[in-house]
Amino acid sequence: MKTSSFSGFYKLTVEERLKEVAEFANLTAEEQKSMLDTGGLNISQADHMIENVVGAFQLPVGVALNFMINGKEYLIPMAIEEPSVVAAASNAAKMAREAGGFFASNTGSIMMAQVQVVNVKDPFNTKLKILENKEEIIKIANEKDPMLISLGGGMKDLEVRVLDSLVGPMVVLHLVVNTLDAMGANTVNTMAEAVAPYVERITGGRVYLRILSNLADKRLVRARAEITKNALGGEEVVDGVLAAYAFADADPYRAVTHNKGIMNGITPIVTATGNDTRAIESGAHCYAARTGVYRPLTTWEKNEEGNLVGSIEIPMAVGLVGGATKVHPIAKIAVKILGVKSAAELGEVIAAVGLAQNLAAMRALATEGIQRGHMSLHARNVAIMAGATADILDQVVEVMVKEKKVRMDYAQELIKELTKK
Repeated sequence: MKTSSFSGFYKLTVEERLKEVAEFANLTAEEQKSMLDTGGLNISQADHMIENVVGAFQLPVGVALNFMINGKEYLIPMAIEEPSVVAAASNAAKMAREAGGFFASNTGSIMMAQVQVVNVKDPFNTKLKILENKEEIIKIANEKDPMLISLGGGMKDLEVRVLDSLVGPMVVLHLVVNTLDAMGANTVNTMAEAVAPYVERITGGRVYLRILSNLADKRLVRARAEITKNALGGEEVVDGVLAAYAFADADPYRAVTHNKGIMNGITPIVTATGNDTRAIESGAHCYAARTGVYRPLTTWEKNEEGNLVGSIEIPMAVGLVGGATKVHPIAKIAVKILGVKSAAELGEVIAAVGLAQNLAAMRALATEGIQRGHMSLHARNVAIMAGATADILDQVVEVMVKEKKVRMDYAQELIKELTKK
């Protein structure tokens, strides 16, 4: 395989595909072996999850400690490559425990599918025609998932909007669907496809797009916590956190990094449980800009006692049934570790961890700076990449941190010196 153009690649076995890729990229036998080392996910399972499989990519899975959410104890599995995230979440959760931990709630498991209608001359009149036929549209949609209906879910409402666009006015239907413990993408997409012919018939227009929206603003989760000034390190630290938050609230350049820190806590749980990280990320960042200005997903305040109080509100379209959550063996174990009983509970836990991660980052910024917390873990990674063996690893790390020279060349220099000794 000397070109990326290859007919019938998907028909090959995983091993045959990897052989072709190895030839293209000059992979060694050891590198090929690493690609096939899939951990808990066997290669047959991987081959049925996506197309053109040649191996699997593994991430470390750590467990964040100390979380109490709505009075319940949780261990939080997190799949991530970035140092200090798991430790930071654990430390923040420990600080929050002094005032009862985290308190979370949700607005339910509502997803929306959009049906786009174009080529209508009277869009506002068309909107009313559609609403007059709301019950029939709901009936057609719900016929596509009798199991969901039997469990109390299904399409519950219909919203209709008229939009101005580059190609003229269009009418857009929102199918409002309770997906229960499923993320719901396949369910709402199927319903949108089903109602499209009927919508064309009653409007005389042309239906183009029929697809869910990842702006799940009817599927919000919220979490709050109080952190005593003593647990945080004093009222001066509280004020430092508030100053950092005010910066993020005033400046999108800062807000996006602020929110990235929140997602440092959220995305690893979404990954570990086999949910859709791209859907959660896109929905979160869009929600952050819903006022027309990109702003923080969290808020931080000082209460009458001088303690820090924080809250978060974020769309959370996660599920416990369907997709990788039920296929990937590690995802199933992660859900078991969490002990959650519903998709809504999972969303609440994820929101609490996002708030904790933000707290940890804000505290670090307000005190020692973010880099100090990263330094020792980063130094350990650099030392390992430089070839430090277990017997000298701690010594290499200690010297690099002390000298504030966490670099590959310096690590290699230290390894040579210590090996000679």
